[in-house]
Amino acid sequence: MQLPLSAAIADRLEFLDEVGSTNTELVSRASGLLGAEWPDFSVLVTTSQTNGRGRLGRVWVAPPGSSLAISVLLRPRLPEGEPLALEHYGWLPLIAGIAMTKAVAGLVPERSVTLKWPNDVQIDGRKVSGILAELLPSRESVVMGAGLNLAFSAEDLPTPTSTSLGLNGTVLVGEELADAALAGYLSELKSLYREFLRLGADPEASGIRDQLSELCSTLGQEVRVQLPGGEVLIGTATDIDTAGRLSVRRSVDDRVVSVAAGDVTHLRYE
Repeated sequence: MQLPLSAAIADRLEFLDEVGSTNTELVSRASGLLGAEWPDFSVLVTTSQTNGRGRLGRVWVAPPGSSLAISVLLRPRLPEGEPLALEHYGWLPLIAGIAMTKAVAGLVPERSVTLKWPNDVQIDGRKVSGILAELLPSRESVVMGAGLNLAFSAEDLPTPTSTSLGLNGTVLVGEELADAALAGYLSELKSLYREFLRLGADPEASGIRDQLSELCSTLGQEVRVQLPGGEVLIGTATDIDTAGRLSVRRSVDDRVVSVAAGDVTHLRYE
């Protein structure tokens, strides 16, 4: 596949005809003996991923050609060249979610495109994209994986709450749609990521926190959060704090809990 718009943005871009998982492949390449050949903002992409993975260990499967699987290598360094501290890495997948939301909005301008915390992109409340970040063994780099539904038919959608760009009025098709979607995402991601680092990983000064709050449809919603340990939290999502965590006011006692990771359901959609 020819991706001229996207190739002009990525520091290195390779399109794979088919791969098990772009994240697994890029982690392997960037961590191996030839890892130095994969600079910051290297990208692997395919329209045929056979063993994709989502958050919480979910399997992510799509018919060949119906979706994009995108993995971007980030080797974050601050202005003086020092590595980004791990405590700030939690903002990177949130930044990716903002970038994908903006890219999708540009392709379906007549639709409502929002971000369900932490980084599920939705069109009119239906999921079109998700993000999965994987830390490299060096713990100084991360691979940011994204799946984007391009051209699913209604019959082939993976869940009843999913959708695709093709079902929402985008005028582009085929390789032109794939390149435009990828280029839009990479352009937004590079701009947000570089500004975040330029300003010392400050989510306030870089505007990242404000943009996340503006795009996030979870805020103000009654939510159910399945926490990693199995506990279920029910309450109202009230804020996103300076660490990127979701603040939830519990229904049982009005106590505000900060959620760093979890599977969020908007109860109004049930």
